[in-house]
Amino acid sequence: MPGPDLRQHVEVSDDDRTVATAEVTTSEGSGGTARVSLHAEPGHISPGRRASLVDAVLDLPEVQESARVEAAFRLGDCESLHRLQERCEDVSTRPAGWSALVDANLRSGYARQHVPAVMDEIERDRSRDQLAAGQGAED
Repeated sequence: MPGPDLRQHVEVSDDDRTVATAEVTTSEGSGGTARVSLHAEPGHISPGRRASLVDAVLDLPEVQESARVEAAFRLGDCESLHRLQERCEDVSTRPAGWSALVDANLRSGYARQHVPAVMDEIERDRSRDQLAAGQGAED
């Protein structure tokens, strides 16, 4: 008999202000479905913060043990949708009132395989930009 569902709350902050939150429900054991509700605060949110919330949710060990994810978030939140499409497979979306609903299969081992490479690429781009601006060159 399966145990009770595990509920978790995830927050992403920007300058000591919570800008996005998620409520995550997972079933005990592996191979289940993670149910996620993503919420961004009204007003300006720095680019990347919504994607950071999706990453934080998908990197939870309990979510990584799941086979599928069902996510709900406000229509128009393209950043969250794009990150889910990057990190999941067989993504389907549909509107439901003011929300977008996403059903997807989780990729196993995504974080271990892709996040270090992405961070290396970001660092290379930053170094290249600094060199181009003359900030990293030594005279």
